[in-house]
Parts: sequence; C-alpha cells; structure tokens
Amino acid sequence: MFGDVHPLLRLLLDAAEGRFLPPDGEVTVLPAMPGGLECSVAFTGHGVVATELAPDAVHALGPDGFGGSMAPDFLRAVAGPTGRVGDLDVMLTRPGTGGRPSLQPLTGSDEHPRVQYARDLRTDLRVYGDPARGLVVLASGLAGRLELSIELHRLPEAGNGHGRSLITDALTLVPAGEPVFAAVSPGNARSLRAFLAAGFIPIGSEVIVRPAREA
Repeated sequence: MFGDVHPLLRLLLDAAEGRFLPPDGEVTVLPAMPGGLECSVAFTGHGVVATELAPDAVHALGPDGFGGSMAPDFLRAVAGPTGRVGDLDVMLTRPGTGGRPSLQPLTGSDEHPRVQYARDLRTDLRVYGDPARGLVVLASGLAGRLELSIELHRLPEAGNGHGRSLITDALTLVPAGEPVFAAVSPGNARSLRAFLAAGFIPIGSEVIVRPAREA
C-alpha cells in the first residue's frame, strides 16, 4: 500500500500518526493527482496544493498556510474560470478496528446518490449496510487514501445514535490499525458529531478541484 504513492498520501498518513508539516505559514506545492483531480489541503499553519500549475504560478497567487490556501479567490484562480471548486470539508481520521465484519455487502445500490457521488471522486468502491440504518461506502479516495462515507436511510431523531453505530460497524471492515479517512462538511453538524463520537479526530481541511484552464 505504501510503495509508489502520491506524495500527498504520505503527508496524510503522517498526519494520521500525529506528524505534521511545520506551522510556518508556508504552502507546499505537489503534482496533480491521477484522473485530473487537484486539491488544496490545510493543516495547522501549513497549506498543501496538489496541482498541474507550476509552483511559482501557485505562489504568485498569494496563498499562505494560515488559511489563505483555502480562500475562495485562490481556489477559483487554481480551478480556472470554468473549473469546479468542491465543498470545504473537515478532514477526519482514525484506525480501523478489524475483527468480524458487522455489515454485509449491499447490491443494487448503484443508483443511490451517495454511491454516485462517491463514484464521481473515488475508485474501488465497496458498499455495505443494513435495512434499518443505512449504507456505508469504502473507497480509494484523495491521493489513494482509504475513505469512509455513510448515508442514513432516513433522517433520525437527534440522539438515537444510528450514525455513530453505523460508523462503528463500518470500522470493522478496515483492518485493525489501518488508517481510514472521512471528509465531512463543517455545516453537517450531526454527521460531524457522529464521526467524532466514533473516535475520528480532525487533522485539517480540504477542497477538491476539477480544473478547467485555457490552453
């Protein structure tokens, strides 16, 4: 898994282990990811931009590691006038728990919005779930990291713990100790609380970019 990988994946795996880039206000520029995806990732005091743009061109746009690399004007400049700037998400991680899987594979879920959204950004999708709570998608995501997302079948009453229990069961699908990541909108407070309650920790923020630039 950790052989010939995108350099961003190494930084994400380091962050999952508590090893971060220095909080010096700088921005590190890396190559774009396979499939034409680019991104801006913010850690505490340090930004990382994966793009086809040359480093000098990125730095000329004036980003910094104290939030400037996530600023709307900077992201629009990176994407180009008609490129797609994705949502700002909190980046969360924790190790898998392994053991006997608590969820079964789901078939016939290709048309589900959560699965379609995941397929647009990720590869090697595996879909699990149960009729009572919802579904889980495990896939290879940003820079090749293992990503987890969930979707409840219906919005439950606050406090019933369906989201947390689904995430906890999903962690049994990941080998013990292997880091798994989740990207959650900060405005989706219920989902964010569920992931935090299941032991995920925030390590930064991210925005995925689909560029469209003039030749």
